[in-house]
Amino acid sequence: MMENFVIIGANSFQNRLILKAKEMGLRTHVFAWECGDIGEKTADVFYPISITEKEKILEECRKIKPCGIASIASDLAVITVNYVAEALHLSGNAYKDSVICTNKYAMRGAFAAAGVPVPKFLKVSAPPCREALAGFRFPLIVKPTDRSGSRGITKVACFEEIADAVHASVAHSFEKCAVIEEFIEGDEYSCECISYGGKHSFLAFTKKYTTGAPHFIETGHVQPSDIPERYAEGIKRDVFKALDALNIRVGASHTEFKLDADGNMRIIEIGARMGGDCIGSDLVYLSTGIDFVRAVIDTACGRAPDLTPEHGAEKATIRFIFNERDISEFEQAKRDPLKHICYVSDMESENMGAVTDSSNRVGYYIYTEQL
Repeated sequence: MMENFVIIGANSFQNRLILKAKEMGLRTHVFAWECGDIGEKTADVFYPISITEKEKILEECRKIKPCGIASIASDLAVITVNYVAEALHLSGNAYKDSVICTNKYAMRGAFAAAGVPVPKFLKVSAPPCREALAGFRFPLIVKPTDRSGSRGITKVACFEEIADAVHASVAHSFEKCAVIEEFIEGDEYSCECISYGGKHSFLAFTKKYTTGAPHFIETGHVQPSDIPERYAEGIKRDVFKALDALNIRVGASHTEFKLDADGNMRIIEIGARMGGDCIGSDLVYLSTGIDFVRAVIDTACGRAPDLTPEHGAEKATIRFIFNERDISEFEQAKRDPLKHICYVSDMESENMGAVTDSSNRVGYYIYTEQL
């Protein structure tokens, strides 16, 4: 008899999870707000229930009796996944810990308590007075406590810029709060891992490219990264320590960090999920041969993941389109015999030249090259 598997979310990223679960012989039950996303059509059964309505989803899941529940690349979905998993005694992380993993202030507190290096930080719901920032060194970063996708993030150079930045972050925040923290110098990276039974397995380092200040919208990602080998093992140890601090024991994780020229690493934040922007769903498999999506399903079903590579290592890149210049670079990439175009998204031409955060980028393409 076919086992039931629940997926929270129905957008194009979640569709990778839906298709993989079906490929593995599972009957997919997908929950999301009904808005025409592709997962509404590819799911075996679709439920028009918002991913935040965890009680309603739990009620349906009691009838479904799934063997597992998962989501990829969504912080909001993580909370519902672990809420349902805990209630139904399925494989997952503790609900109380998943809430910490989706709140930047709570996460930094957990890191600090565990001795994980973090920048100086402060939580606010309104612009602070100058005295409240005594001891902070500018520049600072202001961001919502509970949002992702570069929403509401601003780098500020002086106190006079704080008020506007806080108002912008609070407006994007669900709980209407912001975190102010010291800006960390260095290049941006992420570490992709899968955990099972409290044991963490490293999969890949990702190099991140952004628009830079003030909003740091991601323009692309590359695997493998350019991290020097002499720093790699120390970074992995620090990442695993941070995962333990957040009590992440099962499933995917995406650790964002910065590395300066001297090899000093500082963790920015961790998502108890795959990295978005196709980092987990596409780049890991293309660059390493490891089927990360299958591994997420395995751990959600209470099985140890098979991390055997299915092909040799390659260089995998995702590039996001913001404007006509990016379209021109895409056309050049298509003509490059050394680049194999793997995927091209739909293009939202009305956003051309008017991108304000990750959610309204025009589109993207993924390609591989031989190392």
